[in-house]
Parts: sequence; C-alpha cells; structure tokens
Amino acid sequence: MDIAAMVADIRRRPDFHKAGMLLCHNGVVRGHARDGRKVKGLRVAVDHVRLDRILAGQRKRPGIIDIRVAIAEDRDLAVGADVMILVVAGDIRENVIAAMTDTLNQIKTTVTEKTEFFE
Repeated sequence: MDIAAMVADIRRRPDFHKAGMLLCHNGVVRGHARDGRKVKGLRVAVDHVRLDRILAGQRKRPGIIDIRVAIAEDRDLAVGADVMILVVAGDIRENVIAAMTDTLNQIKTTVTEKTEFFE
C-alpha cells in the first residue's frame, strides 16, 4: 500500500489534464474502538465483487477521472498500521469530495468487514 505510487499512477493517465483535485484518504488502525475499548489490532476481510461494482459506478460520476483503492486485507494489523488508502481524482472540489465520501461510506458499510482485537 503506497499512496505516492497510487497518485503517480493516476498522474500518468492521458486524461489527467482534466483533473483539478486529487483527494486521498489513509485509514489507520485506531488505538480505541468507537465504544472506548482499547484495541491492540484488527483484521479486514474484503468482498471484491462488491468493491469492483462500487468503483465502476463511482468512476462514472460526473467529473471523476479515476478512483484507486488499496485495502490491507486478511492479515493482522497493529495499532497505527494502514488499513485502507483511497485516492479520488476529478475536475472540481464538489465532484471529488462527493465521490470520496460516497465511495468511502459504501466500502466501509458493504465491502469490508473488520474484526477488532482488544486488550
């Protein structure tokens, strides 16, 4: 998972000149769960069929040039480790932020399943 490599790959697209914004999300393992319990790590499972469907749909949104995602799946992750990198490239801020928000929410609610390990 290399955010710089993902951005560089998008920049090499022949249509990158249409982009006015690159927005990056880098999710990491928190030290505490939402309910306050202390976390020592987590594991993420990914539904790739759903992920591909979501990305295909989001890439068709007006003004979106590309969307890339990398998810650290099927391995134990420690606090502070990268869980997901999501990069959205598009024309204007409103289009890019909306695509980032929708894509991230869909991935978190329908694509990934996390198992947290507590202390």
